Amino acid sequence: MTENPTTQPSAGQTRRRGAVLEEAILRAAVDELTESGFAGLTMDKVAARAGTNKNAIYRRWPNRLALGIAAYRQLATTVQPPDTGDLRSDVLELLRGANRHWSSPLGAILRELLSAAGGTSELLAQLQEQSSDAAAAPWLTILGRAVARGEASPEALHPRVATVAVVLLRNEFVVRGAPTAPDDVLVEIVDEVYLPLVRRRDPAPN
Repeated sequence: MTENPTTQPSAGQTRRRGAVLEEAILRAAVDELTESGFAGLTMDKVAARAGTNKNAIYRRWPNRLALGIAAYRQLATTVQPPDTGDLRSDVLELLRGANRHWSSPLGAILRELLSAAGGTSELLAQLQEQSSDAAAAPWLTILGRAVARGEASPEALHPRVATVAVVLLRNEFVVRGAPTAPDDVLVEIVDEVYLPLVRRRDPAPN
């Protein structure tokens, strides 16, 4: 018999509260998200899997999308920047890793969430792979090493400049709807846009 997600714990169960209950809900949401994608994620299923009621979920996440984003953030991992000793090689390696992520089942979940978030800026901001600072960190790292080697201009050390390549790649998935980006597109992004930008960037006029 299927558990009713609105029922309270039975006499033999310990009522969970606070961080313990929140962790159980998030774990259940992660499991549902990985098994069924965002399209199959429901508050009822998460409540049943977590052994709680929907009210406990709604007190923490106002809707299915907010819960889906929180669950995705549990799955996202920190990217370690490559260090090949060459800017072009580093950028290509990092971009190819991002392409593999966006082409993976986890990337498909991310694309679903981005589509569902639409123009909701607050929710979109939460989907920037932990945070905008965390997303920019590996790019700033490889760019900083390139500046030290004389391969890039110090004026290029800005998060918006550093992440141009991955933003262009993201557009291939989100705007164009591509299931993956061919390697020649990655090379074009690096050679025709990214490297000329970081090598020739001039300081802003006073």
